[in-house]
Amino acid sequence: MIIRLGYVAIALNLKNITTSSTVTYTNYCKLKNEEEGLKKLKSVTFSNLDGLEKILKYNIENNIHFYRLTSKLIPLSTHPQVYWEYEKYFKKELHRIGDIIKSSNMRVDFHPDQFNVINSVKDKVVNDTIRNLNHAVDLFELMDYKEGKLVIHIGSSADGKEKSIERFVYNLEQFPKRIKERIILENDDKVFTAKDVLDICERVNIPMVLDVHHHNCKNNNEQISDLIQRIFNTWNKENLPPKIHFSSPKECDLDRKHADYIDCNDFINFLNLVKNRVDRDFDIMIEAKKKDQALFKLIEDLKSSKLKYNFIDNSTIQI
Repeated sequence: MIIRLGYVAIALNLKNITTSSTVTYTNYCKLKNEEEGLKKLKSVTFSNLDGLEKILKYNIENNIHFYRLTSKLIPLSTHPQVYWEYEKYFKKELHRIGDIIKSSNMRVDFHPDQFNVINSVKDKVVNDTIRNLNHAVDLFELMDYKEGKLVIHIGSSADGKEKSIERFVYNLEQFPKRIKERIILENDDKVFTAKDVLDICERVNIPMVLDVHHHNCKNNNEQISDLIQRIFNTWNKENLPPKIHFSSPKECDLDRKHADYIDCNDFINFLNLVKNRVDRDFDIMIEAKKKDQALFKLIEDLKSSKLKYNFIDNSTIQI
């Protein structure tokens, strides 16, 4: 099986390059007039898109085929009191970014922020979530990138887990088709276990992302070895291979915070677990504080281990 590693948003090896510069609504309101506000929004957006293009080219140069886009790419793009036609001004740049992604066969996705809650008991939160997810889909469409996915947690546990699951299923059914086609669901580290999310994914026919560290923090004694085949099967109708999130705890085993780097022994144990259960390519998103540097260090650690992996390139291994 072939396993590609990816990282999240920031390439630390590229100094002073970011895709997440923002304009707060408070600061936006302090600008002299609408013309000055638009000028500021365009300037920050141009900087973010330029930074993204540099990061994507860095990924290509370093044979990194999997990358998570920031959800902060376009400042104030979904703020209810701000309306500006970023797509009119940056259509060409977004299309060029899409061309870079597609021509390199890179996999990219969004992980919208935690305040997007599909099963909230508050109608405003649900409506805001629809608006935010629609915006993410708009960006994928402006890039003409059909494979882009949106990683979402189940969300609220108000009124108890069972009612919140039913509320999630009901609310999701009301969402626009263009959003539902992009969503993939991830287990969390506090409420919804991998088994909970797997059951939901099978019920609503949506792919599942297994977060290994979240599972270690929150489970009901289920074993990944017993779930992994079913989890991977949720991807059977997708063009993309299954996706895994992997991180190491910062301090103690159940510390929810992510460490700077990945514990190589834990990573090897996970690979062995999967290899003994399934024979299928998959991708792993490295969620470590040191971003791309953590990915490269993990590859170095794997090369130094006693196990003989076949390293296809800087971020891809075959076992």
